[in-house]
Amino acid sequence: MRLPVAFLMLTVMIDAMGVGLIIPVMPDLLREVSGGTLAEAALWGGVLSTVFAVMQFACGPLVGNLSDRYGRRPVLLISLGVMAADYLVMAVAGSIWLLLLGRVVGGITAATQSTATAAMADLSEPAQKAQNFGLIGAAFGIGFVIGPLIGGLLGEWGTRAPFVAAALLAAANGLLGYYVLPETVTDRIRRSFDWRRANPFSAFRALGRLPGVGRMLTVYFLYQVAFFVYPAIWAYFGQARFGWDAGMIGLSLGLFGVMMAVVQGWLIRRILRALGTRGTLIYGLVFDIAAFLALAFVTSGTVALILTPLAALGAVITPAIQALMSDRVGPDRQGELQGAVTSAGAVAMILSPMLMTATFAAFTRPEATLYFPGAPFVLSAGLIVLALGVFLSAARRPAPPDTDVA
Repeated sequence: MRLPVAFLMLTVMIDAMGVGLIIPVMPDLLREVSGGTLAEAALWGGVLSTVFAVMQFACGPLVGNLSDRYGRRPVLLISLGVMAADYLVMAVAGSIWLLLLGRVVGGITAATQSTATAAMADLSEPAQKAQNFGLIGAAFGIGFVIGPLIGGLLGEWGTRAPFVAAALLAAANGLLGYYVLPETVTDRIRRSFDWRRANPFSAFRALGRLPGVGRMLTVYFLYQVAFFVYPAIWAYFGQARFGWDAGMIGLSLGLFGVMMAVVQGWLIRRILRALGTRGTLIYGLVFDIAAFLALAFVTSGTVALILTPLAALGAVITPAIQALMSDRVGPDRQGELQGAVTSAGAVAMILSPMLMTATFAAFTRPEATLYFPGAPFVLSAGLIVLALGVFLSAARRPAPPDTDVA
């Protein structure tokens, strides 16, 4: 494997590790700084995720367009440096408000995965994009395996230890990138910076005028709202339904990540050959509907541990839909596309944590009429049904040549 590809995978893996490291301790940390109940901690967790996503939405196209103009390398290295500092701030935060400030800064600099994906598009032939985007997803899955497992173990040393570890990982990765990461934006595909394109709404309008891209962004958005049920409520769901501690929550997320890495790094190639990109996307959406409904109603912790990795068999959706969109966008606009995709995901992150944690809190409060911790998973299944309907309603048309629509 070429070193640039390996580094991009490592960048995404460490990014995922940083996120996964802190998930197991968030319920205890939020109760520690707020003094509230588990349901109240879940609501604060939703607020933190939403603040992060608002900043990511506002800055995603800006970062993508900057990478189209100035290159992927400086954007990645600066983002990693600020990310390390952000985790250190959260490691010493003694109030909700300082945690909120940390999430504001983190959302602004959350450019690593989208920029790495744009760099991967720069390095890929059209026929290889789906499987190479799958490598990015596999790296994220591996990080998601390692992160929660280490986070659960570090949680035994206190709620702050995982944040220190995340800061060290980001700093080390930035240092490595300084020495091994080449620039993938050449003069042939470099384009001038335009503030209109840096506006997320303008980016959506410009890309939405390309046939098929707007509809696929809608499908991607609905899928992301549904998928964020995992980071939004899994730690709280595990405690409420099964009585799991941080270590068991980390283990369950690790099992999910292992299968996600296997699916996106290996199995997706076989699924693509058998079903094609469109068929692979349909398969993933249908499978996720079944997986969400199964998790909603499971009552045994052992069965949940079995279902958790199986649920990741639907993890072909993101690389498949990214490939469909990337094929409709010229090489000089891959950063813009990934910025818009980041913003679509950020809008989902704005809505999903509050939606999912509010649903969880409504069905787990002491005064709740119906105690049903799995309610958010039913909601996610419904969103995937809607996404499938939107995708199937699109007319099958060949991708036209990209035109630079302002």
